[in-house]
Amino acid sequence: MKTVVIIGGGITGMTTLYHLTKQQPGWQIVLIEQDEQLGGKIRTVKEDHFTIEAGADSIVARNAGVLPLIEEIGLMDQLVYNETGVSYLYTEGVLHKIPEETVFGIPTSVESLYESTLLSEEGKKAALADFDKTDLPFGPDDAVGDFLTYYLGTEIVQKQIAPVLSGVYSGSLDNLTMKSTLPFLLDYKKQYGSLMKGFEANKEAFLGDKARKKFISFQGGLGTLIDQLESKSAGARIIKGTAVTKVENERVTLATGETMKADEIVLAIPHDAAQRLLGEPALDPTFDQLKNSSLISLYLGFDIPDSRLPADGTGFIVTEGTDLLCNACTWTSRKWTHTSARRKLLVRLFYKSSSPHYEALAAMTEDELVNAALGDLQKSLGITERPETVEATRWTNLMPNYHLGHGQATASLLQTLGELYPNIHLAGCSYFGVGIGACMQNGQQIAHTIAGSGDTSHKG
Repeated sequence: MKTVVIIGGGITGMTTLYHLTKQQPGWQIVLIEQDEQLGGKIRTVKEDHFTIEAGADSIVARNAGVLPLIEEIGLMDQLVYNETGVSYLYTEGVLHKIPEETVFGIPTSVESLYESTLLSEEGKKAALADFDKTDLPFGPDDAVGDFLTYYLGTEIVQKQIAPVLSGVYSGSLDNLTMKSTLPFLLDYKKQYGSLMKGFEANKEAFLGDKARKKFISFQGGLGTLIDQLESKSAGARIIKGTAVTKVENERVTLATGETMKADEIVLAIPHDAAQRLLGEPALDPTFDQLKNSSLISLYLGFDIPDSRLPADGTGFIVTEGTDLLCNACTWTSRKWTHTSARRKLLVRLFYKSSSPHYEALAAMTEDELVNAALGDLQKSLGITERPETVEATRWTNLMPNYHLGHGQATASLLQTLGELYPNIHLAGCSYFGVGIGACMQNGQQIAHTIAGSGDTSHKG
């Protein structure tokens, strides 16, 4: 009988746990989480009549394995889908609608290009070069910003695309690779000769009725998923509120002094935490190449009706150089109706470490943060009331930042780790994808590898 120790009770660790207990019910499976609560960046908070996601707020439904797993563990009847609506960009003191027939701000047609109120006539004409430039001097490891600027021009990238993509992938487009963001754009350019033609030919996949409602959660919040995975992991030992202090090739030491022998160890924790636990100098050069960023999430719930918001909107993204301090604002009660039982206004503001204001914001007290957020809401939405509910979460150095060298650094790290510690597996968003769906898929792959029913030629 094998013993497997999983360190980290976030979505990757919990998915690994579930699949291992299902595939190898006779094994001893142990999961250790340093916090009292499982879930990692999934943390659902109930305050008054609001349901608040302090971390991730949804799952992309189309990611491989997401819906099959949800069905398998019996949660299909609790699914909720996002409400659809217009997204805005806030620039120069005005909310501009992002044209509906765009994907990440990229036009899907000439018509959607000319609908934009963000671009000058010169900027729109420059984007038409997409139809004339049919060469492809780019590959998957090139920066997505360089790729988009080459074909669509500087203005549309800076004013319309970069704010959206940077918001999704938490980084500058100059430091994000094609393969880590939108690798299919290379295929579109090759097959159709034009990005806009490629999107137009595949419009239904991005903008059809099913695609618009592409995000899912649960009636009781995302924490429902974590709770169900825990309850379905029959026979496993789950240790909460206990840190791991050391990991050796076949031994794990806990802060309580307990040690346990393990045939296989899964480090489903941030890369810097894994680096500290392993304490292996040979791995440090590649670990050091992986980067994190930070984020402050601030929810404000008001005793005013949700209908005070623009009727067709679900939130806005902020362009650089504006008079707002936040990077984005989700109108949560509009986008997720289950979050506000009495249809009162709930908004979420994001403050990212990429912002020039972040250092000052990070030093603020909660009351000071609330006042800063109210200033943003008054300027952007005209809201002057005080909130009745506040939920602030600081994710300091916990947001993976996939830069140009991320893929190569991860591959090198896995190779060296495999040579030194063949029974230790790295898992999670620090390496293999930042979304919940990607983490779920990674957890399943790790479990299959360990259980001997999947591809054992690599880790992750």
